[in-house]
This record gives sequence, C-alpha cells and structure tokens, in this order.
Amino acid sequence: MVALLVNLALAADPTMGVGYYREPSLHGDTLVFVCEGDLWTVSRSGGAATRLTTHPGREGLPQISPDGSMVAFAGTYEGPTETYVMPIAGGAPKRLTYVGIGARPVGWTPDGKVVVATRAGSDLPSTRLSLIDPVTAAATAVPLAEAAQGTWAPDGTLFFTRLAAQGSHTKRYAGGTAQHLWSWAGGAAEALPLTDEYDGTSKEPVWSGGRVYFVSDRDGAMNVWSMGPDGTDKKQHTKHQGFDVSSLSVSNGRLAYRLGADLWVLDLATGADALVPITIGGDDDQVREEWVTAPWDWATSTHVSPDGTSIVVTARGQAFVIPHPQGRTVAIERPGVRLRDAQFLDADQLVTLSDESGEVELWTTPKNGVGEPKQLTHDGAILRWTTTPSPDGKFIAHTDKNKHLWLLTVATGDDALLDTGKTGDISDLAWSRDSRWLAYTWPDANRMSRVSVYDTESKVTIAATTDRFRSWSPSFSNDGKWLYVLSDRHFESVVGHPWDAIRSEPFFDASTEVYAIALRAGARSPY
Repeated sequence: MVALLVNLALAADPTMGVGYYREPSLHGDTLVFVCEGDLWTVSRSGGAATRLTTHPGREGLPQISPDGSMVAFAGTYEGPTETYVMPIAGGAPKRLTYVGIGARPVGWTPDGKVVVATRAGSDLPSTRLSLIDPVTAAATAVPLAEAAQGTWAPDGTLFFTRLAAQGSHTKRYAGGTAQHLWSWAGGAAEALPLTDEYDGTSKEPVWSGGRVYFVSDRDGAMNVWSMGPDGTDKKQHTKHQGFDVSSLSVSNGRLAYRLGADLWVLDLATGADALVPITIGGDDDQVREEWVTAPWDWATSTHVSPDGTSIVVTARGQAFVIPHPQGRTVAIERPGVRLRDAQFLDADQLVTLSDESGEVELWTTPKNGVGEPKQLTHDGAILRWTTTPSPDGKFIAHTDKNKHLWLLTVATGDDALLDTGKTGDISDLAWSRDSRWLAYTWPDANRMSRVSVYDTESKVTIAATTDRFRSWSPSFSNDGKWLYVLSDRHFESVVGHPWDAIRSEPFFDASTEVYAIALRAGARSPY
C-alpha cells in the first residue's frame, strides 16, 4: 500500500516519470537498478535517476564493485548474454565473458573479482561459479559442481545457492529443484547444507555483520531472513504479503531489495524499512502513438457467422464484426476490459471471454454494438481457455486451466462440468450440426489423446477412440452420420529394420491419417 501511494503521488506530477524498478545493487549511498531494459543510478534516498546504459538490448543484473568504482552487469551488446563491466560514473562497457550461454554476474569477491554464474564448462546440466579479473578477464572456476549464487564472508567462506531458480516460477514451490543455501570453506572437501530443514525456497545470500541474509517463503511469502554462519538462529526481518521480496543487495548495514515494481532499503541495525521514491526521465518513446501497418498480425481469433455474411475478429482485447462483402465494421470495446475469443452465439449476439467482473467469465454482447453486455457465468476461479457455442445457440462449451470441460445452458444459466483431462487440457471442441452432440479431445492417463462424444439429450459421454492410438481434431459430417478424426495408426518404418549398427531405431514419417467413425448402425462409407 505504501508503494502504491508513493507511486500515485509521483505520478500526479506530469513532469515526473515512474518506472518498473528491478534488480537493485547498493554501495554506500549509491543505488544502481534496472528499468526499461537499461541500468540507472540514483541516491539511496531516492530522487531523479540517471540512465547509465542506452543500448537497444537488455542490460540487467548490476553488481557494484567493493570499491564502488565499477558495475558489472549482463548485456547483449554483441548478441548472446554475457558479463560486462563499466565505470559507475559512465563509460564504454568492457566484455569479460565469451561463453555464449548466458553468463551472468552474481556479485564480487572481497578482493575485487567478478563472480559469474554460467553453465559453460559444467559437467552437469547445472550452473557453476567463476571468478573473473575485471582488468585482465582471466577466469578461475570455483571448485563446486553446482552453484548459482554466492557471497563471501571475510574468512573466505562461500555461502551459495546450489541450484539456479526453478523455471516454473511457482509460488511456494517445495519440489526437488527448490533452492537451498550451503556453505563451503575454501579447500574443504564438502559443502554443508544450511537450510535443509525447510522444504521451500531459501536463496540470494548476502553477508553483513557476521550473518547471512537471504530470501525465503517460510511465512507464506518471500521475505528477508538471516541466520548465523552455521545455519542456526534464523530470524525474519520483513513481513510483506502479496508481492515477494527479491534481488537482495547489502552495503554498510543496509539492505536493498525489490518488492513489486519498487525498490526498498532496510536498515539492519534499526529495522527501519522504507520505499525508495525514484523518478525517471526520458522521451517515453514506448508510450507514443504507434501506427499499426499490418492489423491482421494482431488478430488472436477469427470466426465466421452461421450464415456466412460476416466474421468476428478479436484483436488486442477488442472484437470487430466485419461484414462480407461490404458494409459497416462494428467495434465491440469496453474501456479497461479485455475481450478474448469472440464468437457468434446466434444471429444477433456474440459470446466472449471478458474480464469485466475481475475474473474471466462468459459474456454476451449485441453484434451490432448497440446495447449493454450480459454476464452469463459468475463462478470463475481460474483462467478460462476457450468457448464453443452450439449451432443453435442453446449451449456454450468451454474449458479452463484446471483441465475442465464445462457445458453452459444459455436459457437456464446452468453450467455443468462434463469432463476433466487426466494429464492435460481438453481441446478441439466440435458440435454436430443439430447441436445434440459435442466431440472433444482429451488426454488419457497414458498421455494418449482420445476423442469422446457427449450427448446433450441423454447426458452420456461415449469414448469414440481407444487409448492405444493417438487421436484428435474431431469433426462431424454435415449429415451427422460420421465423425472424422485425425489419428496416428499408420506405422510403416522408413528404416527397413532396427537391428543394423547404423539403423538404431524405426522411423515413421507418415503415421497420421484421416479416419471416419460411423455414428449410426449400418452407415455406409461415402468413400
């Protein structure tokens, strides 16, 4: 709330710009951070920031040197992400790494070496640390098989995060790739775990005043914690909820970190915790009016009306009804509302996915743009994926991120759960022309995609294909006698047999074919 109020106060002055601030690095009273893909510097107490880099590519992960004269950072000046160093007062960046697979700085050693994390030279699919001289660019590998972040104590002990961040960004993750903190005394045969008593995440260690400060979600959100060098006496220093704390940097008993879109500084001695009020200047080129020269590149869905006289196009949160061959184009838009996957429900109405209520729900709106929209569903708990109305407009089949398939009866508002995908999302919804049957593709427990058909009259679901072959993309024939599907059932290997020394496996290059399933007894194939 404090961050929001400060940002609103700053934004009230049209001469001041408010940015999205990330990745702070603190040294004394100087703060270097990332905004708009560039590095900026500002006083620890806040104020107008000065841009340090201007390259069109992204610069990030700044790390100020122990003497405060240089800043190491990740840049893309010559293509791949590599580590660079430049004077903190400004100047030409100097490239330190040439590994080509994401070398990123994570700190400095007390004697002025840049600590870089990279998978280059690793015997495992994991990250290792290297120490790079900023003058000569000579690199020395830290003899640890896995290390992604690190900070040194004055006695030479390294406190590090063994694994890099797990890629799903799942909040409160406690799986096998959760980050934990370890310590390693230089030359010791083994590193020691410090946070293995907790299954969740502990990461981003920094050293200050005889303690290791780090980020952990032990109280339900990522906050600042600290512990003794041996992992005991753990203490919590911030108690934010909602946004997670990240990107710790420490200097002279003060700790800078990111919270949401803002930077904060915590006084470790007094516990005083305050947002840094930062403003940025510039030409705001990213918010200037831009002419779209290829509008169709922005279209996210297109659907033809039942009578073929118009199409509805969804683009950038708006829907457009375009007549054929000519006529007035109607724009369906609501200020501050995002529309998705607009389709024709009947001759007069569209059905869309809309976030007007705060959740993604099904709404109808007049296709001529005259009149107010109407909300059809009110129980959205997760992102809804698709909508597929029946040809007669009486039903709307739709799916969501929980792998559910729903059927909404428009007249009554009843929204029934029909099925749940076992290993993935339900997809390929298709109606018969008489609106009685709904076909769809769903993944079975063995991950084979199958086609099922739901009868809206008997409310019975029938499996149309087996779990022994992969089948998908169902479509009803116009006369309703056949259900066409694509299926992988043609297995003729290009390789003669799999036992030659140079022919280690069969290879199927044309396994997918079109198949027809009879829906009525005695049906005779039209082919």
